[in-house]
Amino acid sequence: MPAREKKDVKGKMFFWGLGRRKTAVARVRLYPGSTGVLVNGKTIEEYVRCTDWEHEATEPLRLTECADKFAVLARASGGGLGSQARALRLGIARALVKYDEKFRVVLRRAGMLTRDDRMVERKKPGLKGARKRPQYSKR
Repeated sequence: MPAREKKDVKGKMFFWGLGRRKTAVARVRLYPGSTGVLVNGKTIEEYVRCTDWEHEATEPLRLTECADKFAVLARASGGGLGSQARALRLGIARALVKYDEKFRVVLRRAGMLTRDDRMVERKKPGLKGARKRPQYSKR
């Protein structure tokens, strides 16, 4: 069984989680003791620039009442900002479960531990998109 916590280069302990949504990937680290959310070196407010996405990304921290217990350091890539915010939410939730297994029930009931597996359907040859066909002319 892998260790629940790791040490970074400076020797600080952290809990990690990986979140994905569409093509977005978020690698999340939770550092106990301090507070704040940094994504790609920017605060969450500067990064997503939308309060709805900001609240959605930090929802697991508020639900488990851990917003003032952890500093969140994340790297997000791929997809759009909305998908990255949802990937952050999953990554933070998974890291919180590694911190304390009691959070699993609360986060599972809120639907934050389930990966949304919907992806964009690929474009097929001979069609204009995934399903749209060229207009048919009888005559």
